[in-house]
Amino acid sequence: MDTPEQSLNESIIKDAIEATLLPGVGNLTQDRIFRTLQDVSRLFSLDDAALAALGISSEVSTLLHSRAYRETATEIYDWGKHEGCHFLIRGRPGYPPLLNEIFDPPLLLYARGRLEALEMPCIAIVGTRRPTIYGLQMAQGIALDLGGRGICVVSGLARGIDGAAHRGCIEGGGFTIAVLGCGIDIIYPREHRQLTKGVVEKGLILTEFAPGTSPSPQNFPVRNRIISGLALGTIIVEASEYSGSLITARLAMEQNREVFALPGNLTSPQSFGPNFLIKQGAKLIQTWRDVVEELPPEIRQEILIKEDSKPTRKPELELLSDEESRLLELLKTDEATQFDKVFAQSDLSISRVSDLLLNLEMRGRVRQLPGNLYVKIRK
Repeated sequence: MDTPEQSLNESIIKDAIEATLLPGVGNLTQDRIFRTLQDVSRLFSLDDAALAALGISSEVSTLLHSRAYRETATEIYDWGKHEGCHFLIRGRPGYPPLLNEIFDPPLLLYARGRLEALEMPCIAIVGTRRPTIYGLQMAQGIALDLGGRGICVVSGLARGIDGAAHRGCIEGGGFTIAVLGCGIDIIYPREHRQLTKGVVEKGLILTEFAPGTSPSPQNFPVRNRIISGLALGTIIVEASEYSGSLITARLAMEQNREVFALPGNLTSPQSFGPNFLIKQGAKLIQTWRDVVEELPPEIRQEILIKEDSKPTRKPELELLSDEESRLLELLKTDEATQFDKVFAQSDLSISRVSDLLLNLEMRGRVRQLPGNLYVKIRK
């Protein structure tokens, strides 16, 4: 199967990169360029009057005519080809069709990983960087359920809810897409190095920012429109009053996409966002079925038919050893427990506690969280 680049002329990709490197040529100008020219390469043959009609200043026109960024664009292209980076250009094969429907789609996307993720129905899951254990549990659990049923989970690879959503989807055997607020060559946050590797193997890393772009705060609200734009709907899992996740929810509404919210404890600051959205008309969700019910009929029916055709499992008596039962009694479902605390209260060796916790995790009874923390999974 040909990749999108094999359907594109090399010079078109380089011209698209060069156009996006020009100062002052932001998303709205890129949109005018696309709608007026269709072929970005035509941009470099326009006179000053035609460029001015596109909103390009005389200073930028001078840079454009002198091809000031041509060498840099070539270097980025060569680097990308060497690193297995894909270039997705608006109006060309491979560009996400749903993203093309939003108000200001990026002219160019850099991607690493498996492009087939873009062909799947997508749901975005976003939320606070400072979640509660409840929020982490629910984000990871819902993402696992959706991913296991053929829905690609989109998020922003940030700390907290985003990371939990990516992990859950991968754990469920699904595809996930991480949209970055920096260059595709930069891992942010640094502690997500291993998670980034997992996303590339089981999905896609995506960004509109050129390689080398640092994760500046102003980049993240901009990238949020891509997270919601790729998805049929967006789930908000814990967000404080001024959380960037509420920006994503607003963008999803403006893009005429579904907005879902997971209800939270009224006394928790992280619950303000989803509870507020529910009051504003967002759909309250508790399980994956609540999300699937709002998907387009053909997607919904395909998922539910497969689900209903699964053989019914007879309930089996799960036998736990005395040691496993003892560890489960030390863990809670709504509060994470440090490994050291479990070990200290278990009267077992460190290696034995590690083996038992791993076995319980494999059996779906406990979940390990970042920081060597453990929680019991509700049955």
